[in-house]
Amino acid sequence: MKPKTDPRVDAYIAKSAAFAQPILRHVRKLVHQACPEAEETIKWSMPSFTLGGRILCGMAAFKAHCAVWFWHQKMHGMAKRGVKGSEAMGHLGRITSLAGLPPDKTILGYVRKTKELNETGGPARARPKARKPLPVPADLSAGLRKTPPAAASFQAFSSSQRREYIEWITEAKRPETRAQRLATTLEWLAKGRKRNWKYENC
Repeated sequence: MKPKTDPRVDAYIAKSAAFAQPILRHVRKLVHQACPEAEETIKWSMPSFTLGGRILCGMAAFKAHCAVWFWHQKMHGMAKRGVKGSEAMGHLGRITSLAGLPPDKTILGYVRKTKELNETGGPARARPKARKPLPVPADLSAGLRKTPPAAASFQAFSSSQRREYIEWITEAKRPETRAQRLATTLEWLAKGRKRNWKYENC
């Protein structure tokens, strides 16, 4: 069976750092080997693989490492067991070379197990608990009052979209960083942009 590839994944790999390209190509090959019916797509700006409309797994390249993740919640403990650098996104730790990947047999097994879990029913992810809206910090509130277009966008956004901006501002560690983020927030909101607007069409 010919793999169901996506040209956007080819482009993603081509734009990745030189160290990451062989890692991504190898993981891609193993996913299609383990699950020939899998289809490629881009989710959250990262190469992902789906089967029957359900997410199977995905991979990503960062500045100094790659990550591989398996979507089903029951895979989390299984795939992370014994992995060093598990603080990294994904389930296989911080991968900086082909030698840093688990044996092919292990990855093939993880993909097949995820496929099996998806096919046996039950939610792939636990339903997240509803989170209370975050209070709008005083500096953002003052900025919104002075910038009506930004205030209009902020009010029109969903609770989660507002939360992204609030958390971005309040997580700043230095006053100058917070001031810069606040100014950027008001600028983007005035243009009707969401916090991660740069990645919406990736």
